[in-house]
Amino acid sequence: MTFPIEQVRANFPSLSTTDDGQRRIYFDNAAGTQVPLHTIDRITDYFQRYNSNTGVFNATSVEVDAMFAETTAALADFLGTSDPGEVIIGANMTTLTYQLSRSLAHRFVPGDEIIISRMEHEGNVTPWLQMAEDNGLTVRWLDFDRDTWCVEPEALIPLLNERTKLLALNYASNMTGGVNDVKALARLAHESGALVYVDAVQFASHRLIDVKDLDVDFLACSPYKYFGPHLGVVYGRRDLLESLHAYKLRCASEELPYRFSVGTPAFELIAGLLGTLEYFQWLAGLMGVTGSRRELFSVAYSAMGEYEDHLSTLLLEGLLSIPGLRLQGSKSVARRVATFSFVHDQHVPSDIAKALSSQGLYCHWGDNYAVEVGKALGLDPVEGVLRLGLAHYNTEGEVYEALEIIRRVLA
Repeated sequence: MTFPIEQVRANFPSLSTTDDGQRRIYFDNAAGTQVPLHTIDRITDYFQRYNSNTGVFNATSVEVDAMFAETTAALADFLGTSDPGEVIIGANMTTLTYQLSRSLAHRFVPGDEIIISRMEHEGNVTPWLQMAEDNGLTVRWLDFDRDTWCVEPEALIPLLNERTKLLALNYASNMTGGVNDVKALARLAHESGALVYVDAVQFASHRLIDVKDLDVDFLACSPYKYFGPHLGVVYGRRDLLESLHAYKLRCASEELPYRFSVGTPAFELIAGLLGTLEYFQWLAGLMGVTGSRRELFSVAYSAMGEYEDHLSTLLLEGLLSIPGLRLQGSKSVARRVATFSFVHDQHVPSDIAKALSSQGLYCHWGDNYAVEVGKALGLDPVEGVLRLGLAHYNTEGEVYEALEIIRRVLA
């Protein structure tokens, strides 16, 4: 069936926001997405009806416990595990990665090696660099291919040896949009005895994740990048999470998923996350589909992905037709998600971003979030790149209007 774009957009209140009568075109989705009414309503309901801490056995506290359990169960289905104990919810992806890097450090000794890809968001780089510095580990850098704009297995194999203990890898680059074959790369790392920590922040809003099929040890994502509240989520194999040295309060539970909780969770945001997961089920329902929660997630993401690929093709063709524009990424929608970065021969990216925003086209610029990618591409670390990120609530009309704005600004 035709993607129900009008019904989808009606579910996102912020899409109707205007600035002095000028409507917004949200192409800054790679930096953070808008949220549906399902998310907003769940947060509002939490504050209005059962704002309480947990574990005190009154009616509202019991309801908070039930909401948390329902959210972790839904999140487990979303990520492809049957065990809600393998899902950790925290402040954000970077904080959780820092926390787990300190726990993992207890497994390593001086002289051990870790591999970090040069496609990484800084949130999956600095925690490991500092862990290596603190523990006398050797860091090896994994480059990406300049033709496919992905990490290829042929580049990983020479870096692996008996001293390799960890591979830090992203699923999709938040700068170039390139999608890595995580399953193949994880298999190679495991054959050398290394653990695999995957940053799926940029991937999770565009394609459905299956952690068990990928056979990775850890996978991190950020709900605010897939239409939810500002939180971080990490999947971890139960045996690993149970064996790790947990940095927590003495009174904190040893049970998963609470074992890595530090302080009182942001229950209102967790309620909002449940609403986001319910939104995907609602979207599948628009297509007349019934089934398990996982099946509904699959249907929704399949429809979202197909629609986004169509928009991506239109945007990519338009960008490639603009004189002086140099795309940083593949010139094909294959093996990439809906993220496009570019520089221009005559304009500074920050100036372009300001000019576009003044005309209602919201975008993102900068290189700080992907330092190693910028270094690999020889980009100015201050000027960086301009980044456009599509979401399934964008329209063909917005793509054409955005291209017209970009052409005017770059003329």
